[in-house]
Amino acid sequence: MTHSPVVGKAEVPPPLRGAAAAWDALGGDPALLSRLSPVVREDTLPAKLPVRALARSCVGVCTLAAAELAALRTGRDVPHARVDDGSVAAAFTSERHLLVNGRAPVTFAPLSRFWRTADGWVRTHANYPHHRARLLTALGLGDAEATEASVESVGARLAELSAVEVEESVYAAGGLAVALRTPDEWAAHPQGAAAARLPLVGRERLDGGPDAVPPLPPLPSGDAGPLLPAAGLRVLDLTRVIAGPVATRTLALLGADVLRVDPPHLPELPDQHADTGFGKRSTALDLADRADRRAFEDLLAGADVVVTGYRPGTLDRFGLAPEALAERRPGLVVAQLSAWGTTGPWSGRRGFDSLVQAASGIAVTEGAPDRPGALPAQALDHGTGHLLAAAVLRSLSERATEGAGGAGGAGGTRLVRLALARTAAWLTGWPAYSADPWLTGMDGPAGRLRYARPPVSFADGPVNWERPPGDWGADAPVWR
Repeated sequence: MTHSPVVGKAEVPPPLRGAAAAWDALGGDPALLSRLSPVVREDTLPAKLPVRALARSCVGVCTLAAAELAALRTGRDVPHARVDDGSVAAAFTSERHLLVNGRAPVTFAPLSRFWRTADGWVRTHANYPHHRARLLTALGLGDAEATEASVESVGARLAELSAVEVEESVYAAGGLAVALRTPDEWAAHPQGAAAARLPLVGRERLDGGPDAVPPLPPLPSGDAGPLLPAAGLRVLDLTRVIAGPVATRTLALLGADVLRVDPPHLPELPDQHADTGFGKRSTALDLADRADRRAFEDLLAGADVVVTGYRPGTLDRFGLAPEALAERRPGLVVAQLSAWGTTGPWSGRRGFDSLVQAASGIAVTEGAPDRPGALPAQALDHGTGHLLAAAVLRSLSERATEGAGGAGGAGGTRLVRLALARTAAWLTGWPAYSADPWLTGMDGPAGRLRYARPPVSFADGPVNWERPPGDWGADAPVWR
């Protein structure tokens, strides 16, 4: 049963209910929520689903986690944090606001879109040249050069096939396509059910080697410059596209030395790299090459955080499984991001925000009767990216406070895992809290209840009932 979240004696205000849930998933001290203030702007990120609330929550807990780490490293009180819906909305659509020499970036290629099939709709993703080639190969169309001809031929070919048939054949060829599903169809799908069972933020502590990691050095307490809670930390960034790079872009903002590592044969799209590359450095290493592998191992030996955004298990052959990292670099924070989660039949599949929206029922919810729609931002990417950064920051705070004797970060690798599909489940299952200040909500045996707040109020008195109404006649006739 879930009661309305409270901070001490004060109930969390409705704009921060989602942040309270996310902060709890991150293992944060609920009392710190009193340090976070929202600026609500009703006209941002309009959608049928509560995208604005999700975005505010993800950025809010990331901001609060940064403030918490700053306090630990300066010895001062946790600074007051603010999350403004306007700034959040701009950040969640950052790729649309970017201009490169006055030129707007290319966000989606012509073959990345919804298509009608013989029995419904399918969503494809072909922004990268190799994904485009595999899509066309799966459809028996070759890697046609003329974009307009390809769009026409792809549309004609897909209209002959069922959506699930396209989904499976394109995936088998190494491409990306997902059949449009309703929320109920996704809930009944084995992968939808597996993703829903995952925690919003998976958190583990792995046993590592016996050596302790030096504690985080204190930050300057003067006015020499901005307060950078991640200053001095080294982050290996093995992520691509949006969600992972958003997380590491945020860590770079907070002072971390972030080095992005990509395979030389898979360059990032230039506009996408420009949008998510602020504050970071970028290098290309082939981990299958002996010299490049030595260079990477040298980097790993000095890293504090490793963030990966590849399919679960993809990097294990290079010794980058969490357990292997824990042995080689005790005290490391390992943050893993995936599209579909670590369990279920699709856990090994590639995926992107737009595909998860199509599979999870979001595109149906946001669409019209005759056509699927989309969220006003790639909110699964940006939201999960900020949650991932928050998880890293909270892990660093835990390492600093839960080390040997509670002093200084001792060994014990922290592993955090997030998935776009799990963030989608959070969004689609968001509680319908009322914005009316005199109403609130609570879960109980009867289900989700909206009800009037108690009118009896005095200093340090109760702000809510401790339990929801139970089933009629279900309690034993005894005193508690």
